[in-house]
Amino acid sequence: MKNPKQNKQKLSLLGSVSLGTGVMIGAGIFVLMGQIAELVGDLFPIAFIAGAVVVGFSSYSYVKFSNAFPSSGGVVKFLTKSYGAGTATGAFSLLMYVSMVVSESLVAGTFGAYTLRLFPKEYTGYASILGVLLIGVAYIINISGNKIIEATATLTAIIKVVGIALLAISGLIISGLPTIAGNYITTSSQSLPKGFAFIAALALSILAYKGFTTITNQGSDIKNPHKNVGRSIIFSIAICTIIYVTLALSVAGGLSIKEIIVAKDYALAAAAKPIFGEWGSVLTIFLAIIATVSGVIASVYSASRMLGMLSNMKQVPNLNRIKKLKNPSLIFTVALAMLLTILFDLTRIASIGAIFYLIMDIAIHWGLFKHLKKEVKFNPIIPLIAIIMDLVVLTAFVYLKFINDPFVLIVAAIGIILIFLSQFLFMKSHTDKFGKMHMGMEMDEEEMDGIE
Repeated sequence: MKNPKQNKQKLSLLGSVSLGTGVMIGAGIFVLMGQIAELVGDLFPIAFIAGAVVVGFSSYSYVKFSNAFPSSGGVVKFLTKSYGAGTATGAFSLLMYVSMVVSESLVAGTFGAYTLRLFPKEYTGYASILGVLLIGVAYIINISGNKIIEATATLTAIIKVVGIALLAISGLIISGLPTIAGNYITTSSQSLPKGFAFIAALALSILAYKGFTTITNQGSDIKNPHKNVGRSIIFSIAICTIIYVTLALSVAGGLSIKEIIVAKDYALAAAAKPIFGEWGSVLTIFLAIIATVSGVIASVYSASRMLGMLSNMKQVPNLNRIKKLKNPSLIFTVALAMLLTILFDLTRIASIGAIFYLIMDIAIHWGLFKHLKKEVKFNPIIPLIAIIMDLVVLTAFVYLKFINDPFVLIVAAIGIILIFLSQFLFMKSHTDKFGKMHMGMEMDEEEMDGIE
């Protein structure tokens, strides 16, 4: 029998929505605004609305999964339920893990780009170094224990959500509604039809919302999880849509499209200057710093915990055997994030993350549609619509990168091949003569929640 006191300590729906919104409104929005504007010109506020529509259909599968199987395992639990033990579950879980690490790199790089706005222009080349230093600080905080993480998470979430909301609303009031005439910037999409470039750009706007998937990890930490995890996802997406669109309209009212593109790695700070003056720009930079620091700390924690979970479930090699290292999944996560931050600029990091996430997202919808019709009550049309939307956006984005930056596709393809190949070989290493894979899938909810 459960202790009533334990239930009182669980998150309410309001608390869950607050934490979920804090995760979703991450630092990525500080840099994605400029990248999307580079592709679609002054239609970029509409791109956030269109991205919310795609994510709305996409969230349906996660809501149904969360209602049926609330678990701290989140996406890993959903994939396990859909595909069982094997290469598919491990590979798609690793795609999700890598996309989370890519997000860490994006946030860390954004920290560097905004922080350097406080220094002379000759220091602009040091953004990646600052990003690596921030990841190092996040490692120290994470290795220090959960109490330090918990102590700062709620406060920083409130600061960044309220701060970005006030920035968006006040900026829109001062600058007024911008004129959206459908003016495209041809330098980045000159070989593509206008509508095609817009669809491709949705991959990046979807990336701004992808934080909603982490809400699925709340599992038994929330009251009435069979209903409230799903509700938290819906409410958080709705709140973020309002804030993102308002913020995009505010930026469009303060800067021309050319100015946004020139300052694409720090567009929000650049947009605040003509509206609020120098102090407004500085405050925006400090808001970005708070958002990025808290975002990297939380992202490192989530990603390393997911890798540790995969290790315990025997979907990846047992990292706990490396006894010389304290928390090897954390060390591996931080090292990979640092490497990505050094090797790629913000545009490429965002592109790789979008490709990996969309592939994993399609696997979630297909798993629900194909394998769980008897276990989960859902409308099969909606996951199919979500799959079609994801495929259209992914195809357009891949073709865009093929035209403009094929190196991104080469890196993404190598990563996907390595993930699936390594998973296939690893699965064979513990498959018995009867073809059964001996996995750690039998873990119950308490064991899943106890993984650090």
